[in-house]
Amino acid sequence: MNRIEMVQRAKDQLAQLTGFKAESISGMQWTGDSWNLTVELLELKRIPNTGDVLATYEVAVDNIGNLITYQRTRRYLRGQMEERL
Repeated sequence: MNRIEMVQRAKDQLAQLTGFKAESISGMQWTGDSWNLTVELLELKRIPNTGDVLATYEVAVDNIGNLITYQRTRRYLRGQMEERL
């Protein structure tokens, strides 16, 4: 399984567990034991979409994309600019 397939599998599992749509992966790092992914999920859709509520989840997965752990670390509006870059 390549990394793209592994990440897609992790996104699918996280979406099933949370009930929210996984929009993107904003980070990926190998720790030696697992992959740590930073995943952005759409938690609440609004009109206009700049009012959508998104959340950042930190996810640990094994080599084939099986979720080990996940945790929401941040919630924000789609139109909100992050202060720290």
